[in-house]
Amino acid sequence: MKPQSAKAKGRNLQKWVVEQLQKRFPQLRPGDLVSTSMGAGGEDVKLSPAARDAIPYQFECKSLAKVAVYNYYEQAKTHGNHEPVAVVKQNGKKPLVVLDAEKFFDLIARKE
Repeated sequence: MKPQSAKAKGRNLQKWVVEQLQKRFPQLRPGDLVSTSMGAGGEDVKLSPAARDAIPYQFECKSLAKVAVYNYYEQAKTHGNHEPVAVVKQNGKKPLVVLDAEKFFDLIARKE
C-alpha cells in the first residue's frame, strides 16, 4: 500500500471518531473536536478544554490491514448473546480491553 493511501485510511478513521463523539456529545461545538493532520505529534483527536471536561480520554487511531485482536474479539462473539469483550495482554504490559467502538462511545456518553 502506498504511504498516501495508508495516511488516507488513518485520516478517515480519525474523522469517524470525531463524528461519533460529536453525535454523542451534541453540546460540543464543531471546533471542540478536531482530527489532527497526519504526522502531527500527540493525540489524533484534539479536544478543547470543554470537550476534555466531557470526554476525559485521549485517542490514538490506527487503521491497519490486519490486527490480531480482531480474532480474539470474533471468538468472544461466539460465546453467547451478550456484548463481546476481549481482554488482551502482552508480556510486561497492562491488560487492555477490546470492545465495539460504537458501544464504547455509547458508554462514555451515558448520563449517570
